Order: sequence, then structure tokens, then C-alpha cells
Amino acid sequence: MRIIGGKSRGLHLAPVGAGDAEAHLRPTSDRVREAIFNLLLNGGYGNPVQDARVLDLFAGTGALGLEALSRGAAHVAFVDDGTAARALLRRNIELMRAMGVTDVWRRDATRMGPNRGPLFDLVFLDPPYAKGLGELALASCIEGGWLSPAALVIWEEGAAPLPPAGFSLLDQRKYGDTVVTILKAPE
Repeated sequence: MRIIGGKSRGLHLAPVGAGDAEAHLRPTSDRVREAIFNLLLNGGYGNPVQDARVLDLFAGTGALGLEALSRGAAHVAFVDDGTAARALLRRNIELMRAMGVTDVWRRDATRMGPNRGPLFDLVFLDPPYAKGLGELALASCIEGGWLSPAALVIWEEGAAPLPPAGFSLLDQRKYGDTVVTILKAPE
């Protein structure tokens, strides 16, 4: 696993092999990450990554959020309740020397609670597949006031999810066993 583009391009992240089933780690492949960022940067959305505040839910290794930092995001908050995931996250943040522009929160992404800080412009959502956790996480983010108006949500799932009420479907693509959905949050 490596950073695909931006200032940290080529940086190898901490290895996890094919993933850690016990810790429910299923890293986003380099190919899918590259496709996601190509969609974001060339899909008619302007440059939603530059200077963005990013929320990486079910962050796992943090590869999506770190890729965003490499490409110009201002700040990334990583959310994961797994011990193994947070250890990998911290290691990857150290490898990228991104300690000052990141937060790692031990939290259930489906129960975010109230936001007491700035809003987030870009959300990466990569829950365990086929458990309905993505829908719960987005509902929690709306309820807690985490998203800026018209924030973009990039959602990885095993099958095409239905956009929750108030979210607009902007794009949806299938890459192997992963469906990437881009949503716009309510304004």
C-alpha cells in the first residue's frame, strides 16, 4: 500500500497484507484509491480536496485520508473504534509526518455524537460491507452537525447503496467487488 499522488507520492504505508479479518481491516486497494481521486479531481467537482477538512469514517489504515492530505487537504480526522486500526493509523501518520494536521478518534462512526468543532467538507466512508453501517454513520453525521452544506461523501460498499434522505447521488462506479458512490450532503 502506498500513496498514489501529491506531495507524498510513492510513500509506502505500514503493511497489513491482505487485511486483518480479526480487526475487520480491508484496505482500499491502490487501484480503487486512484480511481476515487481521479473521479474527485476530474469529475466536474472542481478540486474538492484542496484545503478541505476531511472526515475519514471507518478509517482502518487511513489510506484514503492520507491520500487526501498528500493532495492538498488541510486537515483529516480519522474515526475508527478498532485497536489494530488505530495503531496502523498512528504509524501511517508518523510515516507521512502528518501529526499536526490529523486527529485520530476512537469512536463508533455510527454514533458520532454532537460536533463541537469546524464542519467537514469531504467524507470518506468505508464501512464493513453489507451491514447497513454506512447509512447509520451518515445519519449520525447529519444529526450531530458534522458536515458542511453540500459536503461530498465518497462511500465504498460491496453493493450499490441507496442515498439516504437529503443526499444527492452524483456518481456511482464499480471496481471489482467494490462500488464507489459519490453523494452530496444536504445544503
